[in-house]
Amino acid sequence: MATRGLKLVGWGYEGDEITEVERQTVISRMCQRFGGEFEIREAPGEDAVALHAPRLPVPAELFAFTTDSKRDRLLHTYGKSYPDYARQFLGDYRNAPDIVARARSEADIVAVYDYAGRVNAAVIPFGGGTSVCGGVEPEVGSTFNGTISLDLTQLDGILEVDKTSRAARIQGGIRVPAMENELKSYGLTLRHFPQSMELATLGGMIATRSGGHFATLYHIDDLVESLRTVSPAGVIESRRLPGSGAGPSPDRLMIGSEGSLGTITEAWMRLQARPTFRAGTAVLFDDVFKAAEAVRVISQAWLFPANVRLLDSREAFNNGFGDGQQSVVVLAFENADHPVDAWMDRALAITKDFGGQFDHDAAKSGSGHRAGAAEAWRNAFIRMPHHMKIAVEMGIISDTFESAITWERFPEFYKAIVSATENACLKATGQKGSVSCRFTHCYPDGPAPYFSFQAKGRHGALAEQWLEIKSRAFDAVITHGGTVTHHHAVGRHHMPWYRRQRPDLFASALQAAKDRLDPKGLLNPGVLLAVRS
Repeated sequence: MATRGLKLVGWGYEGDEITEVERQTVISRMCQRFGGEFEIREAPGEDAVALHAPRLPVPAELFAFTTDSKRDRLLHTYGKSYPDYARQFLGDYRNAPDIVARARSEADIVAVYDYAGRVNAAVIPFGGGTSVCGGVEPEVGSTFNGTISLDLTQLDGILEVDKTSRAARIQGGIRVPAMENELKSYGLTLRHFPQSMELATLGGMIATRSGGHFATLYHIDDLVESLRTVSPAGVIESRRLPGSGAGPSPDRLMIGSEGSLGTITEAWMRLQARPTFRAGTAVLFDDVFKAAEAVRVISQAWLFPANVRLLDSREAFNNGFGDGQQSVVVLAFENADHPVDAWMDRALAITKDFGGQFDHDAAKSGSGHRAGAAEAWRNAFIRMPHHMKIAVEMGIISDTFESAITWERFPEFYKAIVSATENACLKATGQKGSVSCRFTHCYPDGPAPYFSFQAKGRHGALAEQWLEIKSRAFDAVITHGGTVTHHHAVGRHHMPWYRRQRPDLFASALQAAKDRLDPKGLLNPGVLLAVRS
């Protein structure tokens, strides 16, 4: 997989295209949703893109692992956000890095830092390239003489496995499928599967505080046993322990740092045995708030399902299930040690108390997670990243944003965010948009609502229209007490609202940490902290 080329525009690897049936299904749904004709545009190919000449030479000490080829620079300009795609369709690569360095070792990373410091170049750590918030774009202002994209995907090995403690020392640049394939031979798994897992790297998931598909109990934070990070000031490596009360955690400083404090090169990760017992089903509700109450009680009952996701009626319909009248709770349990029937029985009893309807036999058979609404959602979840390119071709503004809120505030939060986003779509495009919601993660004290919106935009202005919609939606999120991001990170796109969310004194403390670890302010300028003037 590592030898396959990534697509210049679109999700995944060259040659991995959606089927014509799938393409026509997406087009048909958009036509049904918005009506009328669509102007279809295609993104320019590599040859048609005008790219500025590199402002930095490739020095002799970096020559063995560094390139300034056009395609590599184009591939390292953007992540996978909607405005990234919109600008690619305009052929706008003005922020392309000047050179791309594929580090093979920590020594290579140090060499890049040293060179960048000499020539005043910004260094942008680049893992899977799946950021949906501008986290890897070399947009660093005018204070630097150039930019270097530091690609970590050559650091892709599992260095050590401790089966007794169920942990492994893994390099940060390994992609999730390769990591899981190697761990499988030990009967182990990280079991952390974000929607971006096809491309995502371990270091990228840690640096962005990723949320995986099976994450009702564990966030990526909880799976990190220790970290090794290379900063311009030196190496920070935490002691490998199951837990410690020895002051503030050095790992927590790096988890979520988004490449602004250093480059995560290795991590000891807590693993689990591969599950062998499963049960799953989908539960239907006529009332979305009754469904939310059921999920709350399940979350507070200490049952810890592997997956419990609420899809409101519109989200369920958009993902190919139902008639848009009923909400769905996708529920799944799994374990490597014992059957999970008792846990499923209790969860189903809770859903029944709130009016849920389900197929009890399918749930107990263990096949329920691969049937009906559950399977429809699973397929849509996996394929969704592949559909973004079609939306942009059609001039459809399509994006998502996630938050988190405590249970007692959820009903009003849900109504306020849906209303604000619908109004924003109308104001930005002049037409009614479509807004839906699902829970991606649930905790005893609250859910992580994940909102999706689509609106019929205008070619040539898609990025601007997107920004107007997203800005109004985020204003509502902050006003109503939510977080600007639950697992997509901050990047550059979310910075204005992140500043409103975080305490001012904490921002000063974070700046002090960056000044110590990155004295020249070279690492991912503009992410988490403002570019130094």
